[in-house]
Amino acid sequence: MNRRLLSYLLIYLKGMAMGAADVVPGVSGGTIALIVGVYERLLKAVGSCTPDKLLWLARGRIRETWQAIDGTFLVSLVAGILTSIAAFANLLGYLLKEHPEMTWSFFFGLIVVSVYIVGREVQRWNIWMVLLMLVGGGFAWMITVAAPVQWSTAPLFIFLAGAIAICAMILPGISGSFILVLLGLYATILGAVRSFDLVMLAIFAAGCAVGMLSFARIVSWLLEHARSATMAAATGLLIGSLNKVWPWKQTISWRENSKGVLEPLQQNNVLPATYETLTGEPSWWVVGIVLMATAILLVIALEWIGQRVSRN
Repeated sequence: MNRRLLSYLLIYLKGMAMGAADVVPGVSGGTIALIVGVYERLLKAVGSCTPDKLLWLARGRIRETWQAIDGTFLVSLVAGILTSIAAFANLLGYLLKEHPEMTWSFFFGLIVVSVYIVGREVQRWNIWMVLLMLVGGGFAWMITVAAPVQWSTAPLFIFLAGAIAICAMILPGISGSFILVLLGLYATILGAVRSFDLVMLAIFAAGCAVGMLSFARIVSWLLEHARSATMAAATGLLIGSLNKVWPWKQTISWRENSKGVLEPLQQNNVLPATYETLTGEPSWWVVGIVLMATAILLVIALEWIGQRVSRN
């Protein structure tokens, strides 16, 4: 296979991994982008999509515009993300409903190894880096314990939800899907994906585009001018998000969603033994630990393979 074609096929597969993560409330696509090594390239490519590029296109500078925005990379990655969302929305919904402890265990392992991967990007840890990590961790933790609200499904609110959620998806440790849960629109957007409601999806996508174009430039600037500080804060965000993805939870209160189905409103993290006592259900903690370790080893193996490929 042509080496260039293979490289973009790998980017497509990385996009699929990001898309699968973005479907799950509590797991950030930005985290997966960091793990698979496309985070900074994505930010740079998106940040290059400035209004002046439209003028370039109007003047017939199509090839130059495509190269400036790293077009083939963006198309490959976004195609993978969209494919994964369309293909795995139902599967991940099933797994989270029928096998939540095992599914969350795998994602918990992904976040744990992400803490290591992002934390090592800090060139030198000192008191200020630790403080930034604590601030990031506190911010992420507060988001995970926030009580959901119910936003309107009017087009303007769908647009704003897209802009807010995509900013969270860009940040490692903050899940765009979970932001949609907090806004009370997760089921609405997921339903639109399943039913191919093109009008709602177009409005949501437009909000995502506006949010991404503005926020990606900010994060790119921070990485360029204050990389260690940004990575320290990102490490904190990841640590704080572990509160959301802990597999064993006790539901304190419930709420009725727009379809009349009860879903958890407030939950506390508990140990596997406590979970079994409270629910009378098996915790599957041995399988959970195996899946956590599998996720960690998988990421380490993928990183090793990626380094080997980049050297050749």
